[in-house]
Amino acid sequence: MSPRRSYDQYCSAARALDAVGDRWTLLIVRELLAGPRRYTDLHADLPGVSTDVLASRLKGMERDGLTSRRRLPPPGAAFVYELTDRGRELLPVLQALGTWGQGALGERRPTDAVRAHWFALPLLRSLESEAPGEGLDEGVVEVRLDEGRFHLHVGAAGGAVYGDGPAPGDPDATLVLDADTCTAISRGEAAVADAVRDGRIEVGGDGPLAKALREA
Repeated sequence: MSPRRSYDQYCSAARALDAVGDRWTLLIVRELLAGPRRYTDLHADLPGVSTDVLASRLKGMERDGLTSRRRLPPPGAAFVYELTDRGRELLPVLQALGTWGQGALGERRPTDAVRAHWFALPLLRSLESEAPGEGLDEGVVEVRLDEGRFHLHVGAAGGAVYGDGPAPGDPDATLVLDADTCTAISRGEAAVADAVRDGRIEVGGDGPLAKALREA
């Protein structure tokens, strides 16, 4: 692994960029906010990254205390990477970057890759920022798109904040919507609550979280 580079500036922003300023690092964090991932899964969901660069970034992130690596018990017996507590503290950083970047998203280009779960953080940001009163109850929301499914951990105090695929077990609520609505939310052109009222998002479930989403 190449030596660690530093801005050598006594500034907290510079120190932060020493750790996460390299290309791909924050996108690796985005993927690991879904929980432990195998190297092959990370590579598949980070189109454009080379195997050498991904391996180098993961080693650097482990060195900087952002990630850890462990072997799954049999029959899996594969190594997985996961965020440490310090790595999970980057969630609001990514959310702030997402908000800042909304205006630059524009129309999807022919060369742009997309994964259904890349809509998870914008939807979670919208849900948790628009909730009336003291906010939504904690719970799992399954999001269903034609392009795939993912689930959100609303109000999660630690661990994964979203996951690829259907929710494990029965979700507290479901959201059925299309990619255009997800894109509008990602661009800051629409809010989840508005899309629910307009009928662009169908909310399923009978529990408190589903009720709160319908009434938001």
